[in-house]
Amino acid sequence: MNKRILKNTEWSILICVIILIIMGLIALYSATIDSELYEFKKQCIWVLISIPVLVATLFIDYNIIARFSPYFYGLSIILLIAVLFTSAINGATSWFDIGFFAFQPAEISKVFVIMFLSYVIVKIQKKSRKEINKISKLAIILSVVILPIILIAIQPDYGTAMAYIISLILILYVAGIDKKYIIISFIILVITIPLMYFFILPEHAKSRIDVFLNPDLDPRGAGYNIIQSKIAIGAGKLFGMGWLKGTQTHLGFLYPKTTDFIFSMIGEELGFIACSLIIVVYVVLITKAINVAKTARDDLGSYIAMGIVRYIVISCSRKYRDDNRITSNNGNSSTFC
Repeated sequence: MNKRILKNTEWSILICVIILIIMGLIALYSATIDSELYEFKKQCIWVLISIPVLVATLFIDYNIIARFSPYFYGLSIILLIAVLFTSAINGATSWFDIGFFAFQPAEISKVFVIMFLSYVIVKIQKKSRKEINKISKLAIILSVVILPIILIAIQPDYGTAMAYIISLILILYVAGIDKKYIIISFIILVITIPLMYFFILPEHAKSRIDVFLNPDLDPRGAGYNIIQSKIAIGAGKLFGMGWLKGTQTHLGFLYPKTTDFIFSMIGEELGFIACSLIIVVYVVLITKAINVAKTARDDLGSYIAMGIVRYIVISCSRKYRDDNRITSNNGNSSTFC
């Protein structure tokens, strides 16, 4: 392997990722042991697939990938349009399901949009970094992200659309956008968020936000899953109930235990110590990723790294998804954040 690549690799990020993968697989094994380990086996396959992909990307200069980003961006737009004509799954047209394989174009497009957005900004700043503050140039940059955001919102998938907006904000901040635009944007957000809540969001979406903030508003309906997740974490105490021994997990009270509430499952079976370890690892991962963005050898690398940092941060948090509907224990349809 090239010595320069080994020298410039941030090994602490790789170590954090390996720790999180191991913890994830341990948790998935327990969560899926009652269902023939389907999700666990699928995740193992993806881990094995990701290893050669990781090694391959180590040897490819991101500047070369960026040159092809317009084509990848165009492909992502085509996929986002095409998915709107598929059958709705849980109330949203977000998935391509081809039998043995299903994927969300919005998730794949995140990387393509970040690459193309970074590429466009670097091209605009070729003469001067201040070019980004010209209205005409800023309009070009915004148009790159607005199109996929609109297509994703139509699905509807407001959580992912919001993630794109956050990426745009972080990359523009690193690119040196004038503070006046940041202040104006903040004022617009302060004004529009309440207006969106009261006049634009559908009733079920507003209900979801209310119940997320206070699950006891509907303890046997929309708030049921959140309350059960808290019970699971509390039951784990310091060292947990033991691997494969979680009562909330294996008696069916915690759902969906393989995705949205996997952290609660870890808290129940492995306890506060394991949960704290995961949080610390994520903090180290995000901190090191930000450092990579700050110390990148050029602007393109810095913008791409910052966009990926956003992806990590959003993935760590609970996404507000309009297409996710869960059936509570009493049989009533309920939703959660």
